Amino acid sequence: MDIEDIVGRGPVANRDAKDIKIRTRKQLPKAAEEAANVDSMVPGVGQKVWVRTWGCSHNTSDSEYMAGLLQQAGYDVLKEGENADVWVLNSCTVKTPSEQQANNLVVQGQEQGKKIIMAGCVSQAAPSEPWLQNVSIVGVKQIDRIVEVVEETLKGNKVRLLTRNRPDALLSLPKMRKNELIEVLSISTGCLNNCTYCKTKMARGDLVSYPLEDLVEQARAAFHDEGVKELWLTSEDLGAWGRDINLVLPDLLNALVKVIPDGCMMRLGMTNPPYILDHLEEIAEILNNPKVYAFLHIPVQSASDAVLTDMKREYSRRHFEQIADYMIENVPNIYIATDMILAFPTETLEDFEESMELVRKYKFPSLFINQYYPRSGTPAARLKKIDTVEARKRTAAMSELFRSYTRFTEDRIGEIHNVLVTEIAADKIHGVGHNKSYEQILVPLEHCKMGEWIEVRITSVTKFSMISTPTSLPREDDVDFLPWKNSPYWMFFYPMTLFMLVLFSLYYYDRFVSPGFLETWLPFLANSDTDDFEQHMGHHE
Repeated sequence: MDIEDIVGRGPVANRDAKDIKIRTRKQLPKAAEEAANVDSMVPGVGQKVWVRTWGCSHNTSDSEYMAGLLQQAGYDVLKEGENADVWVLNSCTVKTPSEQQANNLVVQGQEQGKKIIMAGCVSQAAPSEPWLQNVSIVGVKQIDRIVEVVEETLKGNKVRLLTRNRPDALLSLPKMRKNELIEVLSISTGCLNNCTYCKTKMARGDLVSYPLEDLVEQARAAFHDEGVKELWLTSEDLGAWGRDINLVLPDLLNALVKVIPDGCMMRLGMTNPPYILDHLEEIAEILNNPKVYAFLHIPVQSASDAVLTDMKREYSRRHFEQIADYMIENVPNIYIATDMILAFPTETLEDFEESMELVRKYKFPSLFINQYYPRSGTPAARLKKIDTVEARKRTAAMSELFRSYTRFTEDRIGEIHNVLVTEIAADKIHGVGHNKSYEQILVPLEHCKMGEWIEVRITSVTKFSMISTPTSLPREDDVDFLPWKNSPYWMFFYPMTLFMLVLFSLYYYDRFVSPGFLETWLPFLANSDTDDFEQHMGHHE
């Protein structure tokens, strides 16, 4: 999912003592205290850290910065938590299930004796939750201080860094990318909206756009100095960028396109409808640039104007359709993704059917279906919930509708596409590539190289992707039509076929065109074998 977010920028050393609170350990029995006070431990030397992330691309970017700082400080950053000394859990507050997963992992880690640090939106927005009382916390504006937090946590202290009254972390901080070929760049933090169901603003605050020059330099360095192949732009709301610094999103996009090298691509993140209505022509022009994926994530959340009003989404269904229709008409083969929240407290069956109609109309290739969950502290949480059984019925109905269609139909088999391969598929035997429309195309790993373009032919389709083979290889239907190609005796096929054709032609000529030809020119064939051959062919006089 792609709700997009930030990373921050202020020197690590630029902090106030008042924004750190250290909880000292409870008095331990003497033997236990002596065992804990091991002064030979050097933070960062021999310690292992696991960073686990939930939520949007913004959270992913934050985790990459924290991992980079920890790696620079000498910590061993692991991909799994089993052998780690410290777990850094970067949480998401958008959905209750994500928060519950984080809660469960805290309990699991504590049972295993792990040191736990909670980061991200949950810890920032709700630090007083009971399950967060015995863990260290680092807020969304404190990611540049993760090394300090880990050091103190390893000593047995509980650290809480939560103030938002400080500069954001620098975009140029060390980064340990989840995928070394992809730069996830947060262009702003916070948002301008006040959606009644959303808790993210409690964590991220109001919109703060990063300077255009800083963003362009970070993108340039990622491409030219670090060899990334894709740039993913992210924030709470991409379209709102610049409105607090007298700029608009097209200003940034046009500047970024100029630093994208040949063979590299940029992907836009989530943007809410109100902030691109005034720039449809400019956005379409950017999406048509050969170095930009023709992909747009526009969350509609509901197709009912009444529900949108109750959500305080600040647009109508007509606005969303205006954007979608314009992009479909002006950006060839554009890939539009959207989100739906079902069973919002004021959603009636008629409202729900309007959302179903919108899905039927556009057949979104990516549709994030979310059952409404009340978030504590939000206005919508005070409303009476829709019955759980009914909520699940609506979610199931839209899910069934989504499964009933596909962008990748059988008639697309045989199409030729150029794809940039940047990931390995879950099956470990395919690379994941994308064409200009950001359609997912799988290529056999043995025939592709990460970070490079390859021309492929579609051989089969699924609901979410197309499977391909390089055009440089023989077509599969050719191989099926001539299976003898795979036989070790294929070199005998041509001469044997030619011999049989000549033999049959001579027989036909002698039998029907010029009787006696064989006796005259090929007397060695004029014997009883010829009669046997005629009988075998079924000819009798």
